[in-house]
Parts: sequence; structure tokens; C-alpha cells
Amino acid sequence: MDTQVPQFDGVHHLKLPVSDLDRSREWYQSRLGYAVAMEFRENGKVMGLALNHPDGGPRLALRLDPGKAASSSGFDYFSIGVPTKAAMDALSTRLTQLGDAHGGVQVASLGWILPGLSDPDGHEIRFYTTESHKKAPEGQVYVVENPRRTAPPRNQEP
Repeated sequence: MDTQVPQFDGVHHLKLPVSDLDRSREWYQSRLGYAVAMEFRENGKVMGLALNHPDGGPRLALRLDPGKAASSSGFDYFSIGVPTKAAMDALSTRLTQLGDAHGGVQVASLGWILPGLSDPDGHEIRFYTTESHKKAPEGQVYVVENPRRTAPPRNQEP
């Protein structure tokens, strides 16, 4: 093992710029089950929130910054892991019942992905299963050529 490689312990939290803290807090709570754990105040005004998830989701931080929220709209910063395809199907159904548009559960390179969900500021929130339908070759780089063009049609099993 290379002793020069720094030691890490996963991702501490993910931070997103938002244009309206109350609206974003309500969305992440009602859609994904997040709860406020901390408030960050500046001169008496709440400027940020730390959110925790009760069942394995990454910690999120929301920072009031309307300009950055607008300029980053449409970008998918991260994918949240979902343990199984069954859990992904349940999430897809939940989001649909709440009236949120999304791309539906799709076969991806190794697992299943649910793309196309947008938060109130237009950040795309993606979900990817940690369960796989295919094993990547060990000891070599797994190359996926044109993943969007070569993916099987939606709802087709690999």
C-alpha cells in the first residue's frame, strides 16, 4: 500500500446552493425523508441548513445563495445510493405519487438508475442502486462506451 495516499472516511456531506431555504427544506423532507439537524445563522438570519437522513442517505447541507443556485440548475452533482432495485422501484412510485416528474427506473452500466428528478432549484437528483446486475471486471478499467446510447430501453431487464 502506498503510504503517501491520504486516509479518508467517506463523504462527510454534500452542499447545494438554494434560492429559498424553507422551500428546499420542505422538498427534501417531504420527498426524501430528510430532517434538519443544524441551522447556520449569520447576523441572526438562517443562511444554511444541515440535513440528516434516517436510513442511510448522505448528509446534505443547503446554503442560501440564489445566484449560484440559478447558475447550477440542471446539473447532477451526485447520485444517492439505493440498496436494491426493489427499493428503487418503491422510490420511483413514491415520487410519482407526490407528482414529481422523473425519468423512471432504468438499467444502467452496473445497476439501475433513476434520473431526471429535480429539486426546487432545478438541481438534478439521481439515484443509483448499489445492487448490481453485472459485475465489473476486476483489475482493469471498465469502459462504458456511449452509456446513454447503448443502454437497454427503459424497463427492459439486463
